[in-house]
Amino acid sequence: MFTKKDVQPLYDENGQLHGVYIKAAIWFKHESQLEAVLFPDEVARSKESKPMAEPIADWEQFLSYWDFNYPMEKVVKCDNCGANTHDWTIDDPKKFTLKAANLGGLVSFKCNHCNYRVSKKHFKDHICYECTPFGCQVK
Repeated sequence: MFTKKDVQPLYDENGQLHGVYIKAAIWFKHESQLEAVLFPDEVARSKESKPMAEPIADWEQFLSYWDFNYPMEKVVKCDNCGANTHDWTIDDPKKFTLKAANLGGLVSFKCNHCNYRVSKKHFKDHICYECTPFGCQVK
């Protein structure tokens, strides 16, 4: 639950309201609703455009060069909302959308339930999962 302390009005030197600061947690929790209010034209245009196709060719190239010390798995799990699948390629409806795959072992997905980014970093002997708000850079 958020309080009024989580939303701060910002005033200029003349005491005029210049803007409002909200905590990132509020933004990430209500991002789609806030964007619909703040950027209605942009949201409408984005709904009209076709969604980007998944980079399946990149995924297939990643598989063709597979040489890790463990069997290939298609498990994806979101630590934010708990969505998970044993095979993201066969889900109907899709729980996760492939966003990127590369030969370095990074495969990332968008969770279709909460819009978080789920990254699977394939190392030689293990997989590391990271779950971050979409568009947020991990440091």
